[in-house]
Amino acid sequence: MGNPIRIVGIDPGLRSTGWGIVVAEGSRLTYVADGTLTSDAAAPLAERLLQLHGRLAAIIADWSPDEAAVEETFVNKDAKATLKLGHARGIALLVPASAGLPVAEYAPNMVKKTVVGVGHAQKDQIDAMVKILLPRCTPDSADSADALAIAICHAQHRGSQALARQLKAAGA
Repeated sequence: MGNPIRIVGIDPGLRSTGWGIVVAEGSRLTYVADGTLTSDAAAPLAERLLQLHGRLAAIIADWSPDEAAVEETFVNKDAKATLKLGHARGIALLVPASAGLPVAEYAPNMVKKTVVGVGHAQKDQIDAMVKILLPRCTPDSADSADALAIAICHAQHRGSQALARQLKAAGA
């Protein structure tokens, strides 16, 4: 069946960053934990990023995942909001990488297609499918449900991610 792999999924955001942890053993998924990290909206940007960094680092330290998966940024019409999301995403990539974890990235449509079956699924559809795939979970927010979906997506695609890394390292 394979060794169990603990995966943290991260849905980055400056206001709230969702996180979710699953264990993948072969094709079997087990829910571990989830939550939502927030930053002080009244604080300067640098302080908010530092808050997210510290809180996400504590999650990584407390739950000891083996691998991380982060959702890629989608570009919206508000360039300023997209840039702020990019800052939070940088923290979401940096924290697990600095803990020595391999970090995979997935486009939002890939996550939705993997979990729901369609690339343009709505938040409520993602939440419903996450609860079906991980029956013990009760996500505390849409962000933590999305983070669990990202972890599920990684569990399904991690083999192809590893193969891509090996091919890149071999210069293929």
